[in-house]
Amino acid sequence: MNVFAAMVVAVLIGAVLPLQGLINARLGTHIGGPIVAAFVSFLVGTAMLGAYLLATRTPILLQGSMKLPAWVWAGGVFGAIYVACFTLLVPRIGAAGMICLAVLGQVTASLLLDQFGILQAPKPVDAVRIVGALLVLAGVVLVVAPWRTPPVQPNAPQATLPGD
Repeated sequence: MNVFAAMVVAVLIGAVLPLQGLINARLGTHIGGPIVAAFVSFLVGTAMLGAYLLATRTPILLQGSMKLPAWVWAGGVFGAIYVACFTLLVPRIGAAGMICLAVLGQVTASLLLDQFGILQAPKPVDAVRIVGALLVLAGVVLVVAPWRTPPVQPNAPQATLPGD
C-alpha cells in the first residue's frame, strides 16, 4: 500500500470513530451502561478478529510470549479504557468534541513520546511540530467552544425556578 492510500485509509478509519462512539453510547442505554457497551464492543470485535484469523489461517505465535515484559500487554488495557471512556463521554460532550479532545491528547502525548524516544528512536520536537499542535489546540477550542451555551435538547427536562 502506498503512502497516499494509507493516508486515505487512516482518514476513513478516523471517520468511523465518532460513529463507533455514538453506537456504543446508544447500546449502553439499552444494555446496562457504557462499561457493558464497551465490553460488548470488545467481545464483538474479538469475534470478528478471530473469524478473520481463522479465515486467513493466520498462525498465532505464542512461543516465548510469557518471557515478554508485562507492559507489552498494556495495549488491550488502554484500548478498553479508551472505548469505555469514549462511550461514557460522547453523550455528554458530543461526538465532535470527544474526537477533537481525544486528538489533542493524542498529538500532545505523541510529541512527548517522540521527543523522549519512548519505545522508539527519539524524533525531536521542533517549532514546526509545536505550531502544528497549537493549531490542533485552536481547532479543538473552536469545535468544543466551551464559552457557548449548549442548545436545549428536545425532550430534555427543563430546569424550573421556584415559583414557576
